[in-house]
Amino acid sequence: MARRSRTALEHFPNLLTMFFTRAKERGDAPFLWHREGDTWQSRSWREAAEQVCALADALERLGIKKGDRVMLVSENRPEFCIADLAIMAAGAVTVPTYTTNTERDHAHILEDSRAKAIIVSTQKLATTVVRAALNSRHGRMVIGIEPMRIGQGGDIHYHDWESLIGAEGCDVEKRAAACDFAREDLACLIYTSGTGGAPRGVMQSHGSILANCEGCVDIIANDFGWDEEVFLSFLPLSHAYEHTGGQFFPIALGAQIYYSRGLDKLAADIVETRPTLMIVVPRLFEVLRTRLLKAMESQGKVSNYLLQKALDIGEREAGGKKRITDRPMDLLLDMILRPKISERFGGRIKALVSGGAPLKPELGTFVHSLGLTLLQGYGQTEAAPVVSCNRPSTGLKMDTVGPPLKGVDIRIAEDGEILVSGELVMNGYWRNTEETERALQDGWLHTGDIGHLDEKGRLVITDRKKDIIVNDKGDNIAPQRIEGMLTLEPEIGQAMVAGDKRPYMVGLIVPDADWQKQWAKNHGAENDLAALRDNPEFLKPLSAAVDRVNKGLAAVEKVRRIVLADEAFTIENDQMTPSMKIRRHILRNVYHERLDGLYR
Repeated sequence: MARRSRTALEHFPNLLTMFFTRAKERGDAPFLWHREGDTWQSRSWREAAEQVCALADALERLGIKKGDRVMLVSENRPEFCIADLAIMAAGAVTVPTYTTNTERDHAHILEDSRAKAIIVSTQKLATTVVRAALNSRHGRMVIGIEPMRIGQGGDIHYHDWESLIGAEGCDVEKRAAACDFAREDLACLIYTSGTGGAPRGVMQSHGSILANCEGCVDIIANDFGWDEEVFLSFLPLSHAYEHTGGQFFPIALGAQIYYSRGLDKLAADIVETRPTLMIVVPRLFEVLRTRLLKAMESQGKVSNYLLQKALDIGEREAGGKKRITDRPMDLLLDMILRPKISERFGGRIKALVSGGAPLKPELGTFVHSLGLTLLQGYGQTEAAPVVSCNRPSTGLKMDTVGPPLKGVDIRIAEDGEILVSGELVMNGYWRNTEETERALQDGWLHTGDIGHLDEKGRLVITDRKKDIIVNDKGDNIAPQRIEGMLTLEPEIGQAMVAGDKRPYMVGLIVPDADWQKQWAKNHGAENDLAALRDNPEFLKPLSAAVDRVNKGLAAVEKVRRIVLADEAFTIENDQMTPSMKIRRHILRNVYHERLDGLYR
């Protein structure tokens, strides 16, 4: 079949039919790749289908029935995809959970989902999740992807992955034909990362994920051309963004998926695997920008000159003011600078799709200036998760998140809240009628985000409805914009601003780690935040950075005073979600006395 001639995704009845259809078409072509030693090893579509079939058969023999929930705790690897598809093929519901979860997190999800079984990848991850299961009434069956010991687990029964998928006699065609699920049937429960409290299980149907795939394929097919696509998966597959965008979207395209070895080896993995499409988060571009600027500084005046010219042209283009006199320099940059940047991304990248958190327009302009195509999207777990996405055909305006996907309707409520309708919307929150009724009203998902549609129908996000700060004069202030501007300064790594019912804005600042290290070295000081926080000389450049940002802010937005955090905001200290959003309620609880002190 000439795949490049396709312009739309077939209307599949469920995710399994889509997978088995692609597996039959692709046969022995490579599908899932992982690094083993010094080489990348592939698993073909045929092999994957056989393993999905074998594991689904095994789950049924072990007593898993239609509608049962099965927790999946694994890093990104081929077995995650196999397990996810097999759970669904057995008629059960996948409950993917973060590998960074604590025992308390796992216990909450076990109790809430009432999962009957747990598939876990490694001994280290099993230690935490099994402890949670031992204190729960659920998760009495554990399947280990790698060989492991779970100790004396009482009535918890352990099964080895290899013995389950190694069984003979699996009939792939029979299994595929038995997958007669409807699009409205529940496919998975994805727990929100809990920016404001306990995670809630979002019920995503087969149809909601398929609707997302159909909308995303429409962009790729019509704006780039649908060819032999290659994805590099590195964001957590337990997150809705990667679960749909990094797993089911590639399956829809019949693409290959490489699983990265982790963030520390991501740069090398990109060069080696040469992806055509990557699902990314804004933080990656923040790191890229910092490292590239430092690299250019060390390469002399010519490199710095070319980079600055690229950024100048990019900023003018973003503002609609590109000059005809820029053309010669643009051609020179295409020959000298941009090919080098392209090689850092493998040399054949079609598009980088950014989501999961707001992208600062300046970062988007920076990436485009270097010759890379960046598509910023917007969505929520409750929308499977992509609602809208920029695309070249509608103009890549970096302060928007593009028009809605095909089949998605957007409406702006009177108070500015973004409402979403379409098959992509969740079935509701698992066992939580009250929250479901609050989020789903008259067929519309109330996103909790504030925004508007521009003259070309592109969505512009202003802020989170619940995060809007109302000062003591009644002015509405969007904190994410201010925080984004602060963290673009080289001295500032992370920031949270506050000022609700207060006369002015204040900031909680985490210095950039590399900048702090260099400052300490230059001043003969110990590189320790606790030791530096009261050093007036250390605070001066941080205050100067805030002053630079204030020049571009309205009077009510200006950050008047700052205090330094004790440590970086991380997943481990519960101050960031696994999807890298700050947990404002946690930070306010930890630092409320010091923040309040800034008003005295």
